Amino acid sequence: MRHLPIYLFCVLIQVTACANNDNSVTETDATTKAEVGNVSVTGDENNYTFSVEIKSPDQGCNQYADWWEVISEEGTLLYRRILAHSHVNEQPFTRSGGPVNIAKDQIVYIRAHMNNKGYGNVVFKGSVSTGFSQETLEITFASELETTEPLPNGCAF
Repeated sequence: MRHLPIYLFCVLIQVTACANNDNSVTETDATTKAEVGNVSVTGDENNYTFSVEIKSPDQGCNQYADWWEVISEEGTLLYRRILAHSHVNEQPFTRSGGPVNIAKDQIVYIRAHMNNKGYGNVVFKGSVSTGFSQETLEITFASELETTEPLPNGCAF
């Protein structure tokens, strides 16, 4: 093993100590919640297909993104795409769904849900006519939708 000069050794120790001086490691939304990473839309008014990219900390059926959904600004469920299995080795992943019956200028949120952690707060907001951009939405917004059909009926793998 190569020996380092004592001042360099102390600098390395200091950096390590500073790096760990953050009041402990805690779980954040980025590591425990599903996030929407991108949204694209095709189709015609009142008959759109959404392609939604999701990044999620899937670990198998015990923890996985189990759906993404389109909701109105008022919190009404407009469409839900059920995800039937985990995507442990496919991150991020994109899944399409529709038809979504909205007008081209209707503002909507697209958000993702984890089976064991609930909604993430990184969503996309916008309309088909103006496009979609990343936003932050309170995870409690329209949280009653967690029990609204359609709901997953199991996890394949």
